[in-house]
Amino acid sequence: MRAAVTGAAGYVGTNLIEALVADGHEVLAIDREIPADAGATQDSCEWREIDIFDVEAMTAALRGVDRVYHLVAMITLKQEDPIAWRVNTEGVAVVARAALAAGVGRFVHCSSIHSFDQYSCGGTIDEKSVRSADAHIPVYDRSKWAGEQELRTVIAEGLDAVIANPTGVYGPVDGAHGRPLSRINGILRDGARGFVPVFIEGGFDLVDVRDVARGLILAGEHGRTGENYIIGGEHVRLMDALCEAAGATGRLRPAFAIPTGILNAVIAIAEPIGHLFGSDLVSRASLGAIQSAPKIDIDKARTELGYSPRNSAETVADLVGFLAESGRLGSARPKASRRAQVPAAV
Repeated sequence: MRAAVTGAAGYVGTNLIEALVADGHEVLAIDREIPADAGATQDSCEWREIDIFDVEAMTAALRGVDRVYHLVAMITLKQEDPIAWRVNTEGVAVVARAALAAGVGRFVHCSSIHSFDQYSCGGTIDEKSVRSADAHIPVYDRSKWAGEQELRTVIAEGLDAVIANPTGVYGPVDGAHGRPLSRINGILRDGARGFVPVFIEGGFDLVDVRDVARGLILAGEHGRTGENYIIGGEHVRLMDALCEAAGATGRLRPAFAIPTGILNAVIAIAEPIGHLFGSDLVSRASLGAIQSAPKIDIDKARTELGYSPRNSAETVADLVGFLAESGRLGSARPKASRRAQVPAAV
């Protein structure tokens, strides 16, 4: 099979390409910039520099492709962001129509759990839960739901497509091609170095990026046209994950967790200060995600796709081992770990 991956140089893209190549497939890796180290890619992976809004170039590139995995997205915790809205909505429509025009056999869209309204879900999210349509919901959540609606329009025009909704993604391999670590991995990296004396109480469903890659492949192989499949892992209390990361290196563990109620009292002051320093980590959106912490039901993916995620302890241990081997822990070293290697394919 010849598969195309958009957003190929990103976090999920790196792991998906590695899985596809390992399965024996040819991969067309598409990104807006070809990474400087793309020359180290295996022969079965070809890189092309294409802007997703370039309809002609995208259509031409997708001719002869059997399956497209659309991963391009802009993640933000802001309430409004016009660029993120365009990328996450119009971008989906453009690539989907290019796939349809090119005669692609199947289109797999990587959406997000955030396309479901975690604030009005009643404590549990499954594929039938209310969607992120309320104008008061952060722009990322609303844009991911709107992107799915754009895709459904193209499905109605004849495109065979399925939608995967990963939860919070973490684990190795991250930071390929000189890119920064994801937010969650960055926090756990700091924890493994003993740099997190206190943290916020709460948590949410986290899924290993390698399981996301496998879930996307399974969705492409077994998913039903037009259906959503939640690709989750398990509910993780962030303090527990930080303590596991610190324990793996023998560094200082966080002393206690700050109740979110205290942060709610000061968020009106803390959020604009964070914006001044270019950070959106302390925001209503980030706190809302932790406080709502709905239960995630992945029975549909288990039953229809054969999806089965690993546990959090394994992911944290592998992440710490990977961070140490890739030189991201400074003098900290894991006492024992299952070591994850940077894939040669990317």
